[in-house]
Amino acid sequence: MSSADRTRSLAGRMPAALLLSTSALALTTIPSAAQDRAETTTGPHAIALEELAVQGAGSGTRLLAQTPYTAAATGLNLTTPNRSGSRLDLSPLQTPASIEVISGQKIRERGQQTVQEAITQNAAGITTIGSPGNGFGAYTSRGFAGVNSVMQLYDGTRLFVGVNTTTYPFDTWNVDRIEVLRGPASVLYGDGAIGGVINVVPKKPVAVPVNAARAALGSDGVKRLAVDSGGPVGENLFYRLNVSGNQVDGWLNQNGDFANLAVSGSLLYQATPDLAVTLSHDYGYQEPLRYFGTPLIGGRIDPRLRFQNYNIDGSRIVFEDNWTQLKVEWSPSDDIVIRNTAYRLLSDRHWRNLESYAFVPSTGLIRRTSPIEIFHHQEQIGNRFDATVNGTLFGFRNEFVAGFEVNHIDFGVRNNSPYRGETSVDAFFFNPGFFSSPDSVRPLYRSSTDQYSLFAEDRLILSDQLSLIAGLRYDAPTVRREDLVTPSQSFTKAFNALSYRFGAVFNPTPDSSLYASYATAVDPVTSLITIPITQKDFKLSAGEQVEIGYKQVSWDGRGEFTLAGYRINKRDLLTVDPLRPQVPVQVGSQSSHGVEAFLSLGLWENWRVEGNLALLHAQYDDFQQAVGGVAVNFAGNQPVNVPERIANLWLSWAFAPRWEARAGVQFVGETFSDFANMVRRPSYEVVNGSVDYRVSDTSRFSVRVYNLLDTIYPVTGSANTWLLGRPRSVEVAYNLTF
Repeated sequence: MSSADRTRSLAGRMPAALLLSTSALALTTIPSAAQDRAETTTGPHAIALEELAVQGAGSGTRLLAQTPYTAAATGLNLTTPNRSGSRLDLSPLQTPASIEVISGQKIRERGQQTVQEAITQNAAGITTIGSPGNGFGAYTSRGFAGVNSVMQLYDGTRLFVGVNTTTYPFDTWNVDRIEVLRGPASVLYGDGAIGGVINVVPKKPVAVPVNAARAALGSDGVKRLAVDSGGPVGENLFYRLNVSGNQVDGWLNQNGDFANLAVSGSLLYQATPDLAVTLSHDYGYQEPLRYFGTPLIGGRIDPRLRFQNYNIDGSRIVFEDNWTQLKVEWSPSDDIVIRNTAYRLLSDRHWRNLESYAFVPSTGLIRRTSPIEIFHHQEQIGNRFDATVNGTLFGFRNEFVAGFEVNHIDFGVRNNSPYRGETSVDAFFFNPGFFSSPDSVRPLYRSSTDQYSLFAEDRLILSDQLSLIAGLRYDAPTVRREDLVTPSQSFTKAFNALSYRFGAVFNPTPDSSLYASYATAVDPVTSLITIPITQKDFKLSAGEQVEIGYKQVSWDGRGEFTLAGYRINKRDLLTVDPLRPQVPVQVGSQSSHGVEAFLSLGLWENWRVEGNLALLHAQYDDFQQAVGGVAVNFAGNQPVNVPERIANLWLSWAFAPRWEARAGVQFVGETFSDFANMVRRPSYEVVNGSVDYRVSDTSRFSVRVYNLLDTIYPVTGSANTWLLGRPRSVEVAYNLTF
């Protein structure tokens, strides 16, 4: 039996009260050096509780039932169990897939204020193609891009995407960890996960009091305040409350301010040692940056336009999200764990902007089009149930989980489509003007989606060194769309999909693993709940992946390394009939293959280096589109928005008592904004750095510099416009526990 299996087995037999008391007792034995390294934003005692209490956590654990694991602040967390790569609570070392567990402490120490920054600057091979207008919720992974291929979860629950938009979560103050699964994951979460899954896990109630606060000021009028509090309310009741607010004047010359507020609260009731109930509610309010890009001049960015924003005065983007969950975990015996999650998500969104800009060489002016006003209302309710049973099969130890999931999503849109209207302004000196459109806002359509899913997963442990893992999922979503403008275009469409995964894990030593896996997945051709009538007759796009890899923990945990190679094929892309270019057909295909490596190494007592590298080749294999009424074949071209070289490197140095410096470099290779690969966006490197001074055992002062070299770089873009990253900025922050 491996060390991880022994730990999980022991923890599964310990009642919650004993685990709680053991964790509290362990606090008194933490070395002072470990306390010095603890994060002051949550307090050395709180971090110690969460880390020590969960080191032995595993399948069947009843400690703070919905918070079974907390990631270590350093390293790759290869031995930390998680539920993103498997519903059997396996660690990355035990899972035949590429899994990363990024701790919230690491995220906050590196000054990453948004979930987008935390993912792209820490995870291997993940880049963003999101914008303020869609909540920065779109990513690329393993050659596949967008919300239809890289799924997002919050606390293990899928966020259904409406019109390519997801708006929660966004703030990292309440994040306990972010789990990233690269490669097909439909067997776990359904359609929309050929590229991977990102799961943001919030902080949970704790048994030992936690009280922390953060205040920050910075250039561009940055102001941040946050508080974290948790602990017992009574003998069997525990709570956690996180509040974070941010306000920024911005770096643009006009209409550049933005602000947000995130509130996250939860209550855990440990009814008995075997039964725990957690009620949580999360609220998010955002007024994000109302910036839709900088127009190109001669196919490139003119540095003189870097700080120009061509949106109108009175522009508006508002996102408001309310997320309520009720989780129940019951362990009727040491070998059975039953979990149920019921939830409701309510999202309201409003846009009023002038969103499209292009430089006109003949006039030297910026043409502004698409005066858009849109309202979204989305309600998502659902329930997920699963039961895990540990026993034997054919005389071998076996772990099995099965369950079902049901979701209902109502989505409605009001807007002023077809977005007519146009103005032209000087590139440098102009009056932004106000919103004006010849089209009034009206109800456009509403949809109702019901999804039913059945899933199962099994791990057969043949020996201490070899285990086999298989999973199966069946999904049956039905979409009903009511067209409120043209009722005859209303329709109902039912889909179904079967996804599966087979894998084997071999452990040459307890701290290393070799694995191989085969997985299938499906993606919708567009956002499932908002599929238009022109695509109602298409089926889900199918994909498959073969992956092999190696993972290693060495030097008593100071060193961790992963290496993975994969190939993915996705078919049934939307393309056009060569004989009838105006008619879309579903016969296209796309593929990618590549390697990914991740290293975390504590070189000496005061040095640590962490880095990852993703090298891939992605291409359209069979893909045609209509250009000027003629079908043009783009086979062999690099997919839009997909970089083939991605890397991150972080170095930390505790150069003196109570002092620590960090530097990070993010590299993203060149990408293309068009199918023909004629509009090239250049590669870029962004350097971030910080210095921390621990004023006392309970407080820390930090100075952070973002984009240290003041690089002008495009995060994403189209043929005419690039969305630029923020320029160099500085922040000072003070963190306190009390």
